[in-house]
Amino acid sequence: MADLNTYKVVETSEVTDENLERILNDWTAQSWVFDGIHFAMRDNSKRPAMAFVLFSRSRLRKVK
Repeated sequence: MADLNTYKVVETSEVTDENLERILNDWTAQSWVFDGIHFAMRDNSKRPAMAFVLFSRSRLRKVK
């Protein structure tokens, strides 16, 4: 059997600690593994406009 990954990207424009925590808890409870987070920044602001939260999980595939 070969081990393949499935990926999930969750996009949010509500970049708060509470919302990011909710996203992390919701998806990890569904067996997704947190891989990272990327922020899209606004011009002339230190606050991100959006966040992309990345998850993955393994799926097995039979090899012939």
